[in-house]
Amino acid sequence: MADGRGGGTLRITGAHVHFDGFRALDGVDLAVGDGEMVVLLGPSGCGKTTLLRAASGLQPLNAGQIELDGRDLTGQRPDQRGIGLMFQDEVLFPHFDVEGNVAFGLRMARVPFAERRRRVVEVLELVGLSGFQSRDVATLSGGEAQRVSLARALAPEPRVLLLDEPFGSLDRLLRERLINELRPVLDQVGVTAVHVTHDHHEAFALADRIAVMASGRILRIGTPEEVWTDPRTAQVARFLGHTNVFDSEVPPELASATGRSDSFVLRADRIEVVVDDGAGADFTGAAMAQLPATVARRRFRGDRYELRLEADIGGVATTLDAITPHGPAVGADVKLLIGPSAVLALDD
Repeated sequence: MADGRGGGTLRITGAHVHFDGFRALDGVDLAVGDGEMVVLLGPSGCGKTTLLRAASGLQPLNAGQIELDGRDLTGQRPDQRGIGLMFQDEVLFPHFDVEGNVAFGLRMARVPFAERRRRVVEVLELVGLSGFQSRDVATLSGGEAQRVSLARALAPEPRVLLLDEPFGSLDRLLRERLINELRPVLDQVGVTAVHVTHDHHEAFALADRIAVMASGRILRIGTPEEVWTDPRTAQVARFLGHTNVFDSEVPPELASATGRSDSFVLRADRIEVVVDDGAGADFTGAAMAQLPATVARRRFRGDRYELRLEADIGGVATTLDAITPHGPAVGADVKLLIGPSAVLALDD
């Protein structure tokens, strides 16, 4: 940054937003450290975007407080907060060229012309668009337009940058490319960031910490590794992408084999799949559980196989997923070896 300010510390306390009796935010507490990126992860309608709008000043709170570096922002206008916002759709001004779009916030802040031009050059270089100042925005590709949007959000040097699913409208390959490019840019600037997505892969790629939201509340917050290995509830586990979630009526043999009678997750990537050749191989001690199963579906994903497995456990038909480096054929009889690292406990 030109003045070396870097990011700020954002704190949201007891945030409530109600729409005609509907609780879009229901007592949300969130603290984001200086230079940290927190990703809000959850389904549509869970309150992610409402939380961003409240932090930016676009949505008034019914109750609660928003602070930046200890300064109360709750009643301040958006332009007084030092917070930038980047939307899913690039929303570029068609009557401005790239330079005009990037400089818009600086003009509104009455930054002198020479400083505006210097800053535009600086941020366009930062996002990989050097020399694009005179380009008509109608000629930009989707990825270039999003980079211009990012440059425009960064140009006024916000202390905090809020990103509302900025890659949601892009195709998969372009989205993955921009996800890989975004974090180094934000790290170089040093800005604090809150990023919204419904895609858990995107969240894991970007976040220092992930906050999983549902029904206007934060259900779980922690580092990507913490929330993945300790989701705590079946709802969080399923949204993170776990598929082998046993939260009720656990088959007795499976519960006995894993040492749990209550809710748990079997990590698909930690289940070892061994082809049952009928030779009576002995795997005693190799795992906590040895479960016979049949391959019902096999999908090749380049570096792995995703298997859907069917098992009859204690007279209960049970479906399990496994991720393996090899792929037994559909219909093959296999044995599932489930060790301690595959079992994640859930709260009752």
